[in-house]
Amino acid sequence: MPTPTPTFRDLTADECRALLRRHTHGRIALSHKDRVDIVPIHYVLEDGWLYCRTAVGNKLEMATHNRWVAFQVDEVEGLFDWQSVVVKGGLYLLRKEGSADEAVLYRKGLAMVRRLIPESMSPDDPVPERAIIFRIHIDELSGRAASSR
Repeated sequence: MPTPTPTFRDLTADECRALLRRHTHGRIALSHKDRVDIVPIHYVLEDGWLYCRTAVGNKLEMATHNRWVAFQVDEVEGLFDWQSVVVKGGLYLLRKEGSADEAVLYRKGLAMVRRLIPESMSPDDPVPERAIIFRIHIDELSGRAASSR
């Protein structure tokens, strides 16, 4: 049986947001000078932001030098049956200490990551080393899809 001929198309903004809502795991790409890193990470989509948390390490080091990141989520059913969304935007660390506005943003970020892991940032946290909450603003949103049907 011959390989089906795929059709490709751009996803609408609504389709992109729907795909982001269906998932909780993606990959973040960060860059600094001549180095690029791509790492998997959990997220929650809310009001044009992706909320995430991480541990101290390369991601944070790179983000302090270059706030601009890319984030990708894929949904793959087969070789020519997939959808992919790319978000580009600024990464912002959420601080527990600081101004009243910063505290409000931190509490919102904590509430978002607790949608995935309710014990986040508590004594029962299964990954207590991931003590840094951040969010990525969706400045650019694009998606592509392939279909063999």
